[in-house]
Amino acid sequence: MRFASLGSGSEGNALLIESSPGIRATRVLIDCGFGRREAERRLRAAGVEPDSLDAILVTHEHADHIGGVFRLARAHGIAVYLTHGTLRAAAPMIAAAGAIEPLLRVFDSHRDFDCAGLGIEPVPVPHDAREPVQYVIDDGRRRLGVLTDLGQGTPHVVRALARLDALVLECNHDRELLAGNPRYPPALKRRITGPWGHLDNREAARILAAIDRSRLHTVVAAHLSRHNNRPELARAALAAVLHADADAMIRVADQDSGIGWVAI
Repeated sequence: MRFASLGSGSEGNALLIESSPGIRATRVLIDCGFGRREAERRLRAAGVEPDSLDAILVTHEHADHIGGVFRLARAHGIAVYLTHGTLRAAAPMIAAAGAIEPLLRVFDSHRDFDCAGLGIEPVPVPHDAREPVQYVIDDGRRRLGVLTDLGQGTPHVVRALARLDALVLECNHDRELLAGNPRYPPALKRRITGPWGHLDNREAARILAAIDRSRLHTVVAAHLSRHNNRPELARAALAAVLHADADAMIRVADQDSGIGWVAI
């Protein structure tokens, strides 16, 4: 298995995963917060044709994660997997895309399912969306966890992330930077830092410290705020947990270029 971020942040998110559980490679995209043409450009920059995607797995209905999903899916005949709550919340986007209903696959957020030979484990999370989930992807040999867009690490989240080989982990903000940012009104600061908001560096590090890391060899800091975080702060918070292995284990995904292919 390998994965690449096409971009990560409040202006758009998409994570590309590729595995070869059978004769042909399976490729899935987690979210697509970029417009169709930009998503196609980023996919091709990663060496992947859009029509080779088997599925798009949606985490929730916020525009930076779902904005390009339905138009990309319609243009290339890609199946879209989403929860019942996300389906209802995304109804206007679905209607705007037109003729997309046959491609929709609605799943129970508490039940694992198969997608083109990959085991998909949804992880319900606390976030200010209708029925948000994150994912663990298992191809029978490797396990990749994706955890962005949540306000706090619950016991369920910690259990779900056991024995991963790689983890994409939200490090949205540094609390001190956010508190001192005059561009953000108090209500927005409360939303971001609240239990249904986004992970700050310290909470991300707490989750990392709590999970079973016996197989973990790669951690990608993701969804960093352009205005309220810095890569070196996110890296330092995670490095304090990983200690001597930190330099080799940690990568940081950015908004403009994400990260290139990472083999698990």
